[in-house]
Amino acid sequence: MLSKVGVGLIGSQFISSIHARALRHCPEARVLAVASPTPGHAARFAETHAIPRHYTDYRKMLKDPVIDLVVIGAPNRWHCPITLDAASAGKHVVVEKPMAMNLDEADRMIAACGNAGVRLMYAEELCFAPKYVRLKQLLDEGALGTPTLIKQSEKHDGPHADHFWDVAQSGGGVTMDMGCHAIAFFRWMLGGAPIASVYAQMNTQVHGDRTHGDDNALLILEFENGVIAMAEESWTKKGGMDDRAEVYGSDGMAYANLLQGNSILTYSDCGYGYAVEKAGGTRGWSFAIYEEEWNYGFPQEMAHFVGCVAQDQTPLVTGEDGRAVLEAVFAAYQSAGTGAKVPLPFRTTAEKPWDLWRGGATR
Repeated sequence: MLSKVGVGLIGSQFISSIHARALRHCPEARVLAVASPTPGHAARFAETHAIPRHYTDYRKMLKDPVIDLVVIGAPNRWHCPITLDAASAGKHVVVEKPMAMNLDEADRMIAACGNAGVRLMYAEELCFAPKYVRLKQLLDEGALGTPTLIKQSEKHDGPHADHFWDVAQSGGGVTMDMGCHAIAFFRWMLGGAPIASVYAQMNTQVHGDRTHGDDNALLILEFENGVIAMAEESWTKKGGMDDRAEVYGSDGMAYANLLQGNSILTYSDCGYGYAVEKAGGTRGWSFAIYEEEWNYGFPQEMAHFVGCVAQDQTPLVTGEDGRAVLEAVFAAYQSAGTGAKVPLPFRTTAEKPWDLWRGGATR
């Protein structure tokens, strides 16, 4: 058991800033280093967040014996190689969503961490967001009866970093970026129930000048227990983030909106809050919320992962969970490309999900 867990951050942009702030809420964590290949980024990040060490090569950070856990906030195409290097160095890993570019990479990541005896943890903050935690409690305690339909939507006007627009680096569009949240949310709400099939419809409606990826998507998942789940994902909504969920059961229903109910309807020309770094940010009409990162579950998520390392416990969201989400994402792109419902398990050798939609690849 570790009294303090030495943490190294890999990445220096939007999500890594959230990780740094979230980890401040965790007394078991010591953020000791940050790595970013872009000259000057790691140094500035370290100064901003009072981190004692910074590197331009994450592999040098992995050699540091004081680092027990790395949190990967790098672009999607780097998730696998960084995880493999971290496992080889004996470091526990938290990897941001989506888990990897393809299923082969996900399998290699799981195997490498398993063989090295280190934790592989999948960063899905919706499993820790207080409103959604309460929503799951209502379902689990039987307040809604037997679940029949679950819906989740996440919408804003586009990703915060250029690499998300480039399918060669990201693997896909809004489904790869945000649809993975919905799939993880559905599986968590239903206790890890297997997905039976995926049907999806995708379009590039607004941002065709910036990306070949999907900027609007609708996903319908059927679970083996009979529950239907529907996800609405968009990069085309103006006016800030919209994140909400609905659960319907035989004896009731419940609605949870992360940004309304305890928020302030706000208009701002310049933007505010952690989401200000997003494309379009929170300029214009939006919803100001107290402790926004806490309401999204980021501090709780990082505290849980650090605790898993310190106490040698199994994480709530594992590498296997991340792999299952990625499998459903691939099935969604296959469905959107063929117009047919896709049964799971789904096997593919496609290098990235987008290939199954517009790239001409097959299973």
